[in-house]
Amino acid sequence: MPFNDGDFVKVDYSAWRVADNKLIYTTLKKVAEQNGDVDDEVKYEPQLIVIGKGNAIKGVEAAVKGMSVGETKKVELDPRDAFGDRNATLVKVMSLSDFKKRDIEPQPGMQLDIDGAVATIKSVNSGRVIVDANHPLAGEKMLYEIKVIEKIDKDEERVKAVAQVYNLAPDSVSISNGNIKVVFGEKTEKDSKYLINKSDFVNAVMRYMDKTVKLTVEEEFSRTKPLEKKES
Repeated sequence: MPFNDGDFVKVDYSAWRVADNKLIYTTLKKVAEQNGDVDDEVKYEPQLIVIGKGNAIKGVEAAVKGMSVGETKKVELDPRDAFGDRNATLVKVMSLSDFKKRDIEPQPGMQLDIDGAVATIKSVNSGRVIVDANHPLAGEKMLYEIKVIEKIDKDEERVKAVAQVYNLAPDSVSISNGNIKVVFGEKTEKDSKYLINKSDFVNAVMRYMDKTVKLTVEEEFSRTKPLEKKES
């Protein structure tokens, strides 16, 4: 049975570049192993797609929307439905001195933020640096193999699923009349990554869950070491 806008769906998928059959990404470790491309820093697990919210590329979301739980499908996507066509205006020539002023030593393949966009350095030669703000896969046809794992219906589980996207695991989630309360307890490490992930999590919940009136995040802290008694 096809999904509707606003549905929360978890999928496993693998993506290959059609031009050379290179595996670009997979949620399945066994597929990564078969392609000799296991990354120890990647967490291989199903990914969340919220239908109609644009958190997946257009072609993948369209394919999933017409699928059912347990179904597997292969789809070949043209660039416009994947990572877009290449845009020549996004390729710029910059002076090497511009990078020196930022204390950056540019190298081909390096990615960095330039004027608010992620750009890839293509070449460095004779004081000139060519940077490309196109997505690295822009202009490429892509082949996706997608399997729908589950549809998440309960709002509490939806909140937890969004938290998982940002590497967060709430101790509890409670919802009443559109008011959501999320508790991150002592087991959650409150480091700088947590602060960024928490902010992204809050924004995502407000964007994905239209009936949310208010979201409250409660945090619990504990002292890791006992206070040392001062000698009198």
